[in-house]
Amino acid sequence: MISVIDLKQKIKEIGKKPYSPVDVARVNNQVVRMALVDGEFHWHKHTNEDELFFVYRGEIEIQYKDRDNVRLKQGQMHVVPKGVEHCTRSIKPSYILLFEPSQVNTRGD
Repeated sequence: MISVIDLKQKIKEIGKKPYSPVDVARVNNQVVRMALVDGEFHWHKHTNEDELFFVYRGEIEIQYKDRDNVRLKQGQMHVVPKGVEHCTRSIKPSYILLFEPSQVNTRGD
């Protein structure tokens, strides 16, 4: 049976736990995760994997040390290249979808 994924249900699953991603779907060797961004995450990088951020609800900023920060509004996305140190923070509580290899450590290397 082919299932339908309800992102509103995933938001309920997350509850009020920021930076605690839940798996939404697996596609080949990739995973789509949803997370609540509320406040600031820690600085980190993913040595071997790119990371795609899609803002489902809200507005976030991806901070960089060596380049301009990127602000994303609802419906926008951005790819953080592998090996680039970054730190995500919310402009307001926001729900994002992360597209990344299934083996990636979401907390960084």
